[in-house]
Amino acid sequence: MNAPLEPASIADLGDAVRSTPRLIPVGAGTKPRLSSVEAVRLSTTKLSGIIEYEPDEFTFTALAGTRIREIDAALAECGQYLPFDPMLAAAGATLGGTVASGVSGPGRFRFGGLRDFILGVRFVDGAGRLLRLGGKVVKNAAGFDLPKFLVGSLGRLGVLAEITFKVFPRRATQLTLRLEAQSLATAMAILREASRGRWEVDALDCPPHSRGVCVRLAGPEVALEPLAHEILGRWPGEILGTAAAEALWHDLEEFRWTHAEGTLLKIPLSLDSVAPLEQSLAGGNDVRIHISAGGNVAYVSLPPGTPIAALADQLQVLGLRALTLRGNGPLWWNAGPQTTIAATVKSVLDPELRFPPLQD
Repeated sequence: MNAPLEPASIADLGDAVRSTPRLIPVGAGTKPRLSSVEAVRLSTTKLSGIIEYEPDEFTFTALAGTRIREIDAALAECGQYLPFDPMLAAAGATLGGTVASGVSGPGRFRFGGLRDFILGVRFVDGAGRLLRLGGKVVKNAAGFDLPKFLVGSLGRLGVLAEITFKVFPRRATQLTLRLEAQSLATAMAILREASRGRWEVDALDCPPHSRGVCVRLAGPEVALEPLAHEILGRWPGEILGTAAAEALWHDLEEFRWTHAEGTLLKIPLSLDSVAPLEQSLAGGNDVRIHISAGGNVAYVSLPPGTPIAALADQLQVLGLRALTLRGNGPLWWNAGPQTTIAATVKSVLDPELRFPPLQD
């Protein structure tokens, strides 16, 4: 594989796009299947740094190649954070790659996903134009909210150069409960009731290797223990110690539970789809499943050598789509026809088809 292009400025980024007939943007490569196409790789890792941070306005602007961990550290100094829990921060994920992949962490359950926090972008489109979409303030209602089109676009519409996000005050304290569930049906019943309860839980996940449900509470310390004991009065379980809780959420956010050399899928779903999905995968050899965001998404890790065609058929029967984050297999599983709006946005932002198709 040829060395990637590595522009060191936004001006160089525009020149690189205009001079390359077919290319694909890449960040740190933490989700490698998203950029596994026949195209020149354009790395954004030299476009790094926080350009502007206004703690009083709860917004920051950073270049696309900035590491999430650098942003986390800067926000933490001012008692702020990104509530959707960006994934793979410790592995080196970049801000642009996080936006392009559209992958959010456990915190999405309470506060919404990445798409709910992006305010504005500067990016180079397929014609080599540097465009600004959105703004740098929270209250900005001018025109369509076009930056959201780039969330999950996988680098198929243009190259992100600069991104503005809103942030929240950091959680005062956290408390994690592990609730017992002897069956999948029990776990799903807990997810359903806890997601509708008055506790306003911060995260609600079913980790792999367990039928249990993990509940993260966040808020003033004085309020958390009474809430925890109320929940434990409803379901059996335990309060995790601080170190165990931090390790649990960190391992989930870094995908440390997955097969290192296997295939990792992201599958949007609903609670009603969880049981059929798990049943369809039950015959697989060490297939691992993490149900996150209260049952709205599943991450599935397949060991090397898993028959891909059979799984594709199972997902089609269930009416589920999937995105491959790493490993073998198609980029999209059971994607269906491209929508008119997606095709229109692609034709406007990439009229010369400089970037790969949305399905490729």
